[in-house]
Amino acid sequence: MAAIEYRPADPSDVPAMARIRAAEWETEEYWRARIARYMDCELQPQQALLPRALYVALEGEGGAVVGLIAGHLTRRYQCDGELEWINVAPQYRGSEVAPALLRLLAAWFAGQKARRICVDVDPSNEAARRFYTRHGAGPLNPHWLVWHDINVVLNGQSPKA
Repeated sequence: MAAIEYRPADPSDVPAMARIRAAEWETEEYWRARIARYMDCELQPQQALLPRALYVALEGEGGAVVGLIAGHLTRRYQCDGELEWINVAPQYRGSEVAPALLRLLAAWFAGQKARRICVDVDPSNEAARRFYTRHGAGPLNPHWLVWHDINVVLNGQSPKA
């Protein structure tokens, strides 16, 4: 595998981001519109606040988008922020791409003074739930996990048993 580079997403990344999201659910057209509207702050998830952040992982300098993450500030569930989406191309799952993207977003949240961060996870999505709990999130309710302090992601701390 080529070296992975990370940077803030820009509008030219939307088609590739949509392709990665559509591999899991819905169509590329659906995701192109949704991601573009989210990026432009026109799509407002429930109780979302501004600002928001989107990052991409690229296969080598200027290469193909192989992962993405997005998040925003919020008031939902008394959280300060919400991880909206994280997706990694199948050939990069299990690599350092998802953890690196999570650290980028965690650093952005920390810079916004947002500590309590939530994420909506389907109860049947065991892989996602394992990923988030391995990185310090705990249960909030059947559909949501929460980091009581997102800095655990930056500090590399594991969750308390």
